[in-house]
Amino acid sequence: MHLYIAGTGSALPESRVTNDDLSKRMDTSDEWIYSRTGIHERRIADRKETLSVLSAKAAEAALENAGIAPEETELIVVGTSTPDCVFPSCGCEVQSYIHAPKAFCMDVSAACSGFLYALHTAESIMRTDRLKTALVIGADTLSRHLDWSDRSTSVLFGDGAGAVVLKGSDSEKDGDILGTVLGSDGGRAPFLTCRTQSDDPYVRMQGQEVFRFAVRTVPQCIEEVMTKTGMQKEDIRYYLLHQANARIIDSVARYLKEPAEKFPMNMEKTANTSAASIPVLMDGLNREGKLTRGDVLVLSGFGAGLTWGAGVLRY
Repeated sequence: MHLYIAGTGSALPESRVTNDDLSKRMDTSDEWIYSRTGIHERRIADRKETLSVLSAKAAEAALENAGIAPEETELIVVGTSTPDCVFPSCGCEVQSYIHAPKAFCMDVSAACSGFLYALHTAESIMRTDRLKTALVIGADTLSRHLDWSDRSTSVLFGDGAGAVVLKGSDSEKDGDILGTVLGSDGGRAPFLTCRTQSDDPYVRMQGQEVFRFAVRTVPQCIEEVMTKTGMQKEDIRYYLLHQANARIIDSVARYLKEPAEKFPMNMEKTANTSAASIPVLMDGLNREGKLTRGDVLVLSGFGAGLTWGAGVLRY
């Protein structure tokens, strides 16, 4: 069975917070932030824009884009590290919001790698159970866990949700998920943490350690998945990387000796939306008409855990 992306959707909070806005509450500037990260602004959720609401809006947009009714959905997998509550899962809340009674639902926690982990989870279940339709969502509201006096972390993140409809098909003419590699290293967990039950319940990061990890691990896992799938660089239309930092993406492009044009970015207006970043980026490209059926895409992300992953799919 072939599994292809039948539709995409995304949802961002209404409130825009620019770097100039942040400069009014901490010692920073638009030039300082942008030169180091590629970020000019981010969206910050208010109390009504819960993770489940944003996820449901992204899911509805993806279903509409695919031309599929919610009732056809058989599986909902949400990649998130910032659910609204311990239980029920965000997946179950999305099911209720969009009225998808046939679906079974779950959340997957892998921080900024969450969408890739959720996509592989959904793929594995669909191939095993011969399911035809699934929603895979990446969503986070990390702004609720930021110390806004900490310049090293608070300027980096934004909130949002992205979704794809994963559809099963027996036709070779449709696209497919061609291969995935995932990895974790709990020994480096202290590099990026959010210990909500501690006396310091905020996101804390050893920035240089995470940067060094990312610029080394991301290109290596991309090369690994390309070898696994038999793909060559000339086969790849786009590399859709986790939108954490423009300097990281530029470094990966140089390592792979690929042109910058193959590495689209949107972090300038969204910042790092964690598990949402890859599907939000994909939805933007789709709605701008920049994706064509048959395009081969490489997806790759990294995050707390430490976790990482890469996948190759034919759109």
